[in-house]
Amino acid sequence: MSGQQRSRGFLCPLQVLGLGVNGKVLECFHRRTGQKCALKLLYDSPKARQEVDHHWQASGGPHIVCILDVYENMHHGKRCLLIVMECMEGGELFSRIQERGDQAFTEREAAEIMRDIGTAIQFLHSQNIAHRDVKPENLLYTSKEKDAVLKLTDFGFAKETTQNALQTPCYTPYYVAPEVLGPEKYDKSCDMWSLGVIMYILLCGFPPFYSNTGQAISPGMKRRIRLGQYGFPNPEWSEVSEDAKQLIRLLLKTDPTERLTITQFMNHPWINQSMVVPQTPLHTARVLQEDKDHWDEVKEEMTSALATMRVDYDQVKIKDLKTSNNRLLNKRRKKQAGSTSTSQGCNNQ
Repeated sequence: MSGQQRSRGFLCPLQVLGLGVNGKVLECFHRRTGQKCALKLLYDSPKARQEVDHHWQASGGPHIVCILDVYENMHHGKRCLLIVMECMEGGELFSRIQERGDQAFTEREAAEIMRDIGTAIQFLHSQNIAHRDVKPENLLYTSKEKDAVLKLTDFGFAKETTQNALQTPCYTPYYVAPEVLGPEKYDKSCDMWSLGVIMYILLCGFPPFYSNTGQAISPGMKRRIRLGQYGFPNPEWSEVSEDAKQLIRLLLKTDPTERLTITQFMNHPWINQSMVVPQTPLHTARVLQEDKDHWDEVKEEMTSALATMRVDYDQVKIKDLKTSNNRLLNKRRKKQAGSTSTSQGCNNQ
């Protein structure tokens, strides 16, 4: 059939839904039921089989994208693995928040989202699996409906934690833990660091650490991550609760032994009592919408960084925290200053 491929019980029109760490994800349909699914194609290798093993082991866990079936086949003369998964038609976490328009995104909603992500990580860690690439692009909704479920996907960097401590520095820089940037060993606490970064962005719309050079990751950014240099600038953080800020501080500890475990995270009042978290409207949706073009650029940088990032340990001199620059935040401040000046000029006329 022209423009289509068949794989046993599934028909694949070759529409690309997304790109994972190790392979593309295509749309497919079950021949008998017509159920829409997602098909991930991986060329057969020990790394690909490891990804399948870890995802299969986690499949069925809460808030984790479910594998429906796995096939071996030939593609362009090469043996490949075909992973059939549930289709996540609701899109990415941040895209959903961007699309809210004038509808307020609240701190309580952020807490509920973090509880769902934490539930997925808690299950993985109970299975002695570290995901190692927890980031918003790997958090997808089941549908566009209001009651859609948020789930974690892409196990391309996942590893068992029962053997040797994890050592490979190969992660998306905006969500990478400090110990990944140096020769130190690291474990499940990498995922906890990522939770801290995601939580930070959910509460304000921009990341705590940012490359000032426009590179996917700069020496200065690496140093700031290692030193834990970030802040809670106003006005974006002025109304956010102290409980939320405290939890972020506990997740972004530079020493992995001081960082919260997933059990401690799930037992934190901001998470396990999310129904009493204040319904304070956040700046997040507006910031994400206003900086949408910039976020698309950042996502492209992160996609390429996944495959190419190899960390160096050059010592660089950086500015003091008070004068260090967050390029995204500075861009917003300049825009706001311009708007204020224009408004004042109009009022004076």
